[in-house]
Amino acid sequence: MSAQRACLASQVPVAGTLRVELEGADGTVEVAVVRDEDGELHAISDICSHGQVSLSDGEVEGATIECWLHGSRFDLRTGKPLSPPAVRPVPVYPLTVEGEQVLVDVDAPL
Repeated sequence: MSAQRACLASQVPVAGTLRVELEGADGTVEVAVVRDEDGELHAISDICSHGQVSLSDGEVEGATIECWLHGSRFDLRTGKPLSPPAVRPVPVYPLTVEGEQVLVDVDAPL
């Protein structure tokens, strides 16, 4: 597959998230589209690598997102965990904006 429409850019608040489900080659992929505090958009797996809960319910600070359950923080650019208990990264997906359309390719994680 290739990049597909995830949402409208205006649907994602600054320092906020929007959970979307996209179709990947292997089925449905849960994605958190996140706008960091600088206004930059990111697409990251919505599933925490530690607690298997939705990251889109977490808090955005700078270019990180915090898992609401156990407090692990992930870098929105790389998916790397920045604090325990998570030790495994989460997938980050290529995101482009065409006009108001946010496009995400879930089959080509960065």
